[in-house]
Amino acid sequence: MDFFIPSGKSKGGKEGNLSWWQLSLIGVGCTIGTGFFLGSTIGIKVTGPSIVFSFILAALGTYVVYNLLAKMTAEDPQDGSFCYYANKAYGRWAGFSCGWNYWCSNILIMGSQLTALSILSRFWFPNVPLWLFATGYAILSIVVVLTGNKGFDKVENVLAIIKTAAIVMFIIIAVAAVFGWFHGNVKHPGFPDSTKELFPEGYKGFWSSLIYAFYAYGGIEVIGLMAMRLKKKEDAPKAGIIMLIVLVIIYVISIGLAVFMAAHGAFTEKESPFVTALDKYHFGFFPHVFNAAIILAGFSTMTASLFGVTTLLVTLAEGGDAPSLFSKKLKKFKELPLPSLALATIGLIVSIVTALLLPGKIYEYITTAAGILILFNWSFIIISALHILEIKLAGKMLAILGLVLILAAVSGTLMEKSIRMGFFVSLLVAAIIGVIAFIMEKMVWKKESQKG
Repeated sequence: MDFFIPSGKSKGGKEGNLSWWQLSLIGVGCTIGTGFFLGSTIGIKVTGPSIVFSFILAALGTYVVYNLLAKMTAEDPQDGSFCYYANKAYGRWAGFSCGWNYWCSNILIMGSQLTALSILSRFWFPNVPLWLFATGYAILSIVVVLTGNKGFDKVENVLAIIKTAAIVMFIIIAVAAVFGWFHGNVKHPGFPDSTKELFPEGYKGFWSSLIYAFYAYGGIEVIGLMAMRLKKKEDAPKAGIIMLIVLVIIYVISIGLAVFMAAHGAFTEKESPFVTALDKYHFGFFPHVFNAAIILAGFSTMTASLFGVTTLLVTLAEGGDAPSLFSKKLKKFKELPLPSLALATIGLIVSIVTALLLPGKIYEYITTAAGILILFNWSFIIISALHILEIKLAGKMLAILGLVLILAAVSGTLMEKSIRMGFFVSLLVAAIIGVIAFIMEKMVWKKESQKG
């Protein structure tokens, strides 16, 4: 999962400067984050080697979302959030709910990343409490955002290269290990030769793992919005297909190698599955180098989420869906919206306190809740497209398949006790937003429309 940088202004006739392959590469770099590096461990724990199929199914659902969003963007280019299309399709309540749902999901993502970063940092400093690491990373993230757009872009570009290189490094080393190019007689579990080995936790476990596979593709909706920066808007679907093919290849090969090389019971949420997979080889350098790369990836995701929610709140405020205070920018601070950043910082503080109080299960809870909220917005994208676009029967069937896969991922969280709480957290957040939208519709927007 990575960043979201919206703007509320329409740029319908704006000329783009990206080729389709450039958008594909940007998408790959932006999507890979700790949702894959660390969140996939939980997916492996709840289902076993069948996690590979979860990633393939999630890729299909992700493609449906991207393809529909790219088509809406090509037909009606907007340099803003996909919430514009929800508003266009179903009215202001939909745009409002979509925006605040996305803001809340990114706040939870920041909490998820903070916890992940803290857990990974204890690899070197096991006695340091989680909250102390969380505080340090939060402060560092705020500093990066305060450098403004240019500073943020430079940091993100470097970190995107590092985290992609980390996965490629694992694949190369793992392939060499599997083919016996390293000394030592290490035996691997290998390919499952029975249904029981493929689904050690049963079909309910497989069902529950879908949310983590989808979470690893989180951020794809942002690249759908970037499609309007293409030189040829009609190339957006092609860019998305290539991007997803590359992501699926990277994800499936790396996860496949991990479950091939390590037993199901060996994986733990305290370390990346890729470190676990090479544990028996006792590479002195790999755990340290890879752990550092994952920390950089997680920091990239968290900082991008902080930058995104800060900018998104400005968009909501400019559209009248948030207090006008949050649209204010201070020239002394490089035009940064400090009130919006302050609210996001409060979200970070809440995450730090939560990590202190619930260090054991908080990562699973927050990650699950954040993943579900993202999928709520993906559902908005699909149903908005069905309302706005003229879609043929085959396209409608594909859209319905996407909704079914999203529903399966969300409902699957109820099947696993260890992540069930995340479902109820996301439901509570969505319900609160829904109630506020209903009140605004009855008491504010209705009066505004009557006056108009």
